[in-house]
Amino acid sequence: MTAPEPLNSEPPLSDEQLLDLEALQPQPAAPSVYDPFSNGHGFSPELPAPEQPAATALWLVFSRDSLLLDANLQPPAALPEGAEGVIYLGRQDGREAWAARMATDAPEGHKFSRLRGLYGRIPDWLWALGGFGYQIVEWDRTHQFCGFDAAPTVPDRGERARRCPKCGLSFYPRLAPAVMVLLTRVHQGRPQILLCRSPQFPPGMYSANAGFVEPGETVEHAAHREMKEETNLDIRGLKYFDSQPWPFPHSLMLAYTAEHVGPEEGGGEIVPQPGEIEEARWFFHDELPQLPGRASISRRLIESVVGEIED
Repeated sequence: MTAPEPLNSEPPLSDEQLLDLEALQPQPAAPSVYDPFSNGHGFSPELPAPEQPAATALWLVFSRDSLLLDANLQPPAALPEGAEGVIYLGRQDGREAWAARMATDAPEGHKFSRLRGLYGRIPDWLWALGGFGYQIVEWDRTHQFCGFDAAPTVPDRGERARRCPKCGLSFYPRLAPAVMVLLTRVHQGRPQILLCRSPQFPPGMYSANAGFVEPGETVEHAAHREMKEETNLDIRGLKYFDSQPWPFPHSLMLAYTAEHVGPEEGGGEIVPQPGEIEEARWFFHDELPQLPGRASISRRLIESVVGEIED
């Protein structure tokens, strides 16, 4: 006779539930270095837009990913002649913030500077606001017409969207979630981290492995899949670290740490994915290569494990 199951028995967890439970383990202490993209710099998105810009409005003017600044690295005091695509962003410390784009040369006394290269040279609030403004301006520029019937779209007054008056389709600013994993292990009694080189990186630079989340999968599944696809390595103990908007052009990066599953436990050996990873290597904490700059969450993720690093 088969013994009855206990009344409180539950079915075994699915693979997806197990992966998600791994990510809910206690996370590391909050990073000591603040996120320059956090919304802690006095900016509040706002709609609907005022009927007319205020005389004291703050103007962010872009040429693709470059921001217009004067010789003192300040935004223009007024909207330059030839600017187009004017769009309201919200309020920066109570001051109206507007953005626009230009297809012509910078006006006299000003020049366009790439936003990424301005980190550390302009105030954090301006850099963070510039990242938001760039994403909104580019979204607005690339959605002037409906992708279904090619009719001109119109901005929605109540939310950040452009709508097609002909078929009713709505177009919202694009956001691409991506996952980053810093893999750790102990080798010869000393801790190591796995860093990878993308073909797009500057010479000599390595970073934590990262990739985009695919439709239909959780962030945790994406972390396991990306690591396996790009390095052939298996991971466990996935722990959430932090997130960062990354407007180059429109990503949201979710960063994790994880532990390596070695070959002796059934895991794989390093095999870089052709075309995606030039090299993947283990590094001791005191022998690190060139790392991404401090504007990126990857630098904070690495420093959370190995400690602050001098450039």
